Amino acid sequence: MSIDRGPGTRTRKFAARNCSLTLAGKSKRLLHFLALTLVLPGTVWAEESPQQSAPEFLFVEEAINTALEGNPSLAEMQARYEALAEIPSQLGTLPDPVVSLNAMNLPTDTFNLGQEAMTQMQVGISQAIPFPGKLALREGASKYDALAAGFSVDEVRLLLIRNVRSSWWQLYFLDRSLETVDSNQDLLRQFIQVAQTKYEVGDGLQQDVLLAQLELSKLIDQKIKLKAVRRNQSIQLNVLMDIPPNDVLVLPPTVSMDMPEIVNETLLYERAEAIRPLLRQKESDIRAAKSRLDLARKEYYPDFKLGLTYGDRSGDNPLPRGGSRADFLSVMFSFNLPIYSKRKLDRAVSQRSLELQKQRYSFRDKWAVVRAEISSATTDYDEAKELFVLFQSGIVPQARQTVASMLAGYQVSEVDFLNLVGSQITLLNYEVQYWKALTEANQALARLDAAVGERVSNE
Repeated sequence: MSIDRGPGTRTRKFAARNCSLTLAGKSKRLLHFLALTLVLPGTVWAEESPQQSAPEFLFVEEAINTALEGNPSLAEMQARYEALAEIPSQLGTLPDPVVSLNAMNLPTDTFNLGQEAMTQMQVGISQAIPFPGKLALREGASKYDALAAGFSVDEVRLLLIRNVRSSWWQLYFLDRSLETVDSNQDLLRQFIQVAQTKYEVGDGLQQDVLLAQLELSKLIDQKIKLKAVRRNQSIQLNVLMDIPPNDVLVLPPTVSMDMPEIVNETLLYERAEAIRPLLRQKESDIRAAKSRLDLARKEYYPDFKLGLTYGDRSGDNPLPRGGSRADFLSVMFSFNLPIYSKRKLDRAVSQRSLELQKQRYSFRDKWAVVRAEISSATTDYDEAKELFVLFQSGIVPQARQTVASMLAGYQVSEVDFLNLVGSQITLLNYEVQYWKALTEANQALARLDAAVGERVSNE
C-alpha cells in the first residue's frame, strides 16, 4: 500500500534537492578556493585594496646598517676605545720638569738682600727620570689596553648585528604566523558556512557549527596574543636601531628561502681562533698583564732625579778682597731607595703574576665558550634546515591536501566534522612550524656569524 504524504513531503524533497545542488556548488567553489589559496604557507586570504600605497619595507640589512649608525651602546664603546688610545703617549713621556723660585737665607731683621753673604735669590729646574725601561713598559701596557678596547668595539658590533638579525627574523616569523592565522580564520568561516547549510537542511548537526565557531574564537584569541608579542618584538628592534620604540615596522612579505651550506666545525674553529674579536681582546689583555708584571719587577730598581739651581747674590765682599759677591750654581742628583721589597715590591710582583694568570685562564674560558657557540649554532642550523625542507616539500603540502580532501568528504557526509576541524588545526600548526624552522635557521646563522667573527654564508 502506498501512502501519500501530501504536498509538504514533496516540498521538503524539493528543498533537499536544491540544498544538495547548493552544497555541490559550494563544494566546487571551496575546492577551487583551496587550490588557489593553499599554495604557500601564510598566504594572505583577504584581498588588498588596489588603491593602497605600497609600504616601505624594512629589510634585514637595512636594519643592521641603521643599528650600526645609531646604537648608543656601540657609540659608547667606540668613545671608550678612543679615550684609551690617548693614554699610551702620556704614560710613555717623562714627567714634567719642575721649575723652582727660592729666596734663601733672608735676614729677618732688615730683609736686606745685600746684608748677608749667604742670602740669594734662586731659580732652579729639576727632572725626574724613571729607571730605563719603565716608561716603555707603562706605555706598552696602555697600548695593549687600548688595543683590547678596540677589539671590544668589534665584539660589540658583532653582537649587535647578531641581535638585530635575530630580532628581525623573529618579527618576520610573527608576521607570517599572523597571516597564517588569518588564512585559517577564513578557512574556518568557510567550514561554518558549510556546516550551517547542512544543518539547515537537516543533513548536519548543530554541534558542528558550534565546534567550528569555537575554533574560530580560539584563532581570534591566538591572533590577539600574537599581535601583542609582535609589538613587543618591534619595540626591541626599534631600541637596537635607536629609533622611537613606537615606530611601526613593516617587513617584506617574502624573503629568500635558500639554505646555504656551511663548512665543518673544525674549519670554523680555526677561523674563529684567528679573527674573533673576543679572543683578540683576551690576547691583548694577556700582553698588557705581562707588561705590568715586567714593570713590577722593574720597581726593584731606583728612579732618579736631576736638578740645577742658580743663586743670585747681592752686595759686596768685605775688604780687603772687595768686589761684588759671586753667584752660586748648584747641581743635584738623587734617587729613591726601594728598600721595602718584602712588604711592597714582592707583593706587587705577586699581584701582577696572579693578574697574568687570571687573564690566561679567562682566555681559555672564552675560547671554550666560542667553540661551544659555534657547535651549538651549527647543530641548530642543520636541524632547522632539515625541518624546513621537510615541511616545505612534504608535511605542509600533504596537510593541505588532507584538508581539501576532508572538506570535500564532509560535504557529502563521508567525513566527520570533528576530523575536518582537526585536520585544519594540524595544518595551522604545521604552517607555523614551517615559518619557525625558516626563522630558527636564519637565527642560527646569525649566531654562527657572531661566534666565528665574520659572515660564514651569503644570505
